[in-house]
Amino acid sequence: MRTENTLSITLPPDLVTKAQQLADREQRTISELFGEALRRYLAADSEWDSLLKRMREIGKVTGVQSEEDVERLSDEYRCERRR
Repeated sequence: MRTENTLSITLPPDLVTKAQQLADREQRTISELFGEALRRYLAADSEWDSLLKRMREIGKVTGVQSEEDVERLSDEYRCERRR
């Protein structure tokens, strides 16, 4: 039973060249290279979403409600560190 699907993507020639050079250097196929790149992208996106969720929860607890609050608190922190 087949466990992979075939996709067709369009890339600029310079990106194809760089991808092929990298795949050759790492002794991998283009499919392996792009599969790994997509896995890393999805993992990073998930980590970012998790970080945002945690920071929003902390913001609620500490009373931070806007970007202006973040800027104000950052400025206050920097001023205190300079002293």
